[in-house]
Amino acid sequence: MSEALPGERVEDKSLGELVALASSNISNLVRAEMDLAKLELKADAKKAALGSVMFSIAALIGGLIVILLSIAAAYGLVALGIWHWAAFLIVSGVYLLLAAVLIGIGYLRIRKIDGAKRTRRTLKDDLSMLRHRGDPGDTPALKD
Repeated sequence: MSEALPGERVEDKSLGELVALASSNISNLVRAEMDLAKLELKADAKKAALGSVMFSIAALIGGLIVILLSIAAAYGLVALGIWHWAAFLIVSGVYLLLAAVLIGIGYLRIRKIDGAKRTRRTLKDDLSMLRHRGDPGDTPALKD
């Protein structure tokens, strides 16, 4: 393989050697960029994993807090003179209503998803343009 040595002049090389040298340099540059990207993505993946573990632990603690507050609310209702079973049923009913409202909001949000209409339209236009080469009288460039 032809490489540029420190004392050698580039002008003395043939066209084939220069093309091989350029190709080698581009290949090495692309390989180095890929290695750099891998290292950066690996570091980001470690940070994301640690962050997700912290969020998971916080969610578990939040769930425990909701349970304890629910029990406290039920006993607060008991202190007002409501039967134990009725107090816990009232707290459960409040959570049932909250869950129903959240499901309804989520359902309405999901119904608004349009499925990338613009992307589908532009891809369809691009394929149409490639098939017809831009001129309606020409034969198609690509066939199915």
